Amino acid sequence: MSIQIGDLKLSKLEPLEHQHFEPPTQFRSRFEFDHHDEKIHVLLCATGSVATIKIPNMIDALAKHPNVAIRLIFTTSAKNFLQGQSDEQPSLMSIESLPNVEGIYFDEDEWKEPWKRGNKILHIELRRWADIMVIAPLSANEMAKITQGWSDNLLLSVVRAWDTTGLIDPLRDIVGVTWPEEEGWKDSPQKKRILVAPSMNTAMWLQPITKKQVQVLDDEWGVKNGGWYEVLQPMEKELACGDVGGGAMKDWREIVGVIETRLGLVAAED
Repeated sequence: MSIQIGDLKLSKLEPLEHQHFEPPTQFRSRFEFDHHDEKIHVLLCATGSVATIKIPNMIDALAKHPNVAIRLIFTTSAKNFLQGQSDEQPSLMSIESLPNVEGIYFDEDEWKEPWKRGNKILHIELRRWADIMVIAPLSANEMAKITQGWSDNLLLSVVRAWDTTGLIDPLRDIVGVTWPEEEGWKDSPQKKRILVAPSMNTAMWLQPITKKQVQVLDDEWGVKNGGWYEVLQPMEKELACGDVGGGAMKDWREIVGVIETRLGLVAAED
């Protein structure tokens, strides 16, 4: 739609929530995947929590390692926290331009064009590409869906298609990288892991159902028992809603430290 003012014709701007994010031309290769390069592949994901604003900090820290490639998935809710509304909340466009970032993905990218035989399937390509998947923050809603096996968005489809056997997508041999061994894996193949950092209101965190869901991820499906999940427990602080208590996402610096350890990276100096 457009409006006419004298001889000047102006395009009418769409409301922010309806604008479609299209990355700069130099990043349009985000639908191409090199599964055999010598880089370490980090799939960093954010869900609907205010802690999403820490994503740029984590990217900056990980980008200090030149051999790390980063791709990101944002759920529809997560996008609301990064629209350029403040200095600590840059736009998705600017995040796409950060060093080491190879692409950002949204739900609509899964069906960007009608599928036909021979086309690659995005959530499968992302699963194959990733050496590690990090969901930070993980909201109460997405945690509930994961533990129930839902796959109604791109992030959940990657999670649902994750190789839980270590036989379909085995850990890659990368020069200079030694994957950590877990006691729970001694009688089974090593698996690519999913790190999750829960983030929610204190009352949500204290709900009995949350305890059950964390138990599924950390115990039943946890790396310590031969699984593929590692839960990064939240911390206590004053939350964005004003409540004081548990449920806040683990400090982003600590999350980066865990990622570096799991990938055999030497912690980067500030």
